[in-house]
Amino acid sequence: MNMKKSLILVFLFSLPLIGAEASEKNSYEISGTQLLPIQDTQSDRQYELYIKLPENYGKNSDKKYPVIYFTDAEWHIELLSAATAYQMEEVILVGISWQKHIKEDSKKEIKAHVSRFRDYTISKSSNPVRQAKYQYGQASNHLTFIRNDVFKFIESNYRTDPKNRTYFGFSLGGLFGAYILMAQPDTFKNYILGSPSLWRDIPLLFSLENTALKSKTLETNLFISYGELEQKLGMQVEEFITQLKNKKYEALSSIKHVVIKSSGHSDSFPMVGVRSVKWLSSLVKEEE
Repeated sequence: MNMKKSLILVFLFSLPLIGAEASEKNSYEISGTQLLPIQDTQSDRQYELYIKLPENYGKNSDKKYPVIYFTDAEWHIELLSAATAYQMEEVILVGISWQKHIKEDSKKEIKAHVSRFRDYTISKSSNPVRQAKYQYGQASNHLTFIRNDVFKFIESNYRTDPKNRTYFGFSLGGLFGAYILMAQPDTFKNYILGSPSLWRDIPLLFSLENTALKSKTLETNLFISYGELEQKLGMQVEEFITQLKNKKYEALSSIKHVVIKSSGHSDSFPMVGVRSVKWLSSLVKEEE
């Protein structure tokens, strides 16, 4: 047997060992992050919470921390973890997953995030087929889940400051945040809405106007952005901002309006994460 054939045989026999070694390796986990199940008690739907605590959380048993809550947890946890690590170390991150254990036929077609079309939207589709398929317009139910179940769990098990909650949402998650701001603004103190998919829902959003927005007893801050190349969506966001300013809501203490240069919908997301956390960090420092 010549040298060339010998080398080929050695390589072939080593392949199973290479595969076995690779299969034994653990998947990567973000340091300090817990993944815990939670049930929506009003519907029996199952979700998961991605919880990341500050590095020094265990060293001071008296300290309470602000919390950034965010939707689309699987997509956003890495960016927010990195952004806060460098700009806002003293904060707890709580990501809310998509619904778990959904029907396999829906999951195969739209993948694991199918529930976001139902949970983050505020109006039903005019197309009966699409409405039956996606069950649009159940944001109010999802908000009840967050207020009743998520907050209760987090604030019972971790040292948080309930008066200093922040919401972060992008795209449909941004629409959901706009809905919370208009319908139940006391849910969060700060709202970060990246490229919110407002589209035809602006009139509906303002029809939901909560009287608390007109009161000085409530203090809320808004960061809202979109990519410079998102021309149609950008027009909708600008309309929403204009109407907010014209209303002169007493409770809306500040509006930070950012256009991400040379970016479309997807590629504006990383910059939204970094710039919004920097904005949030500056608010916290002002309060201190």
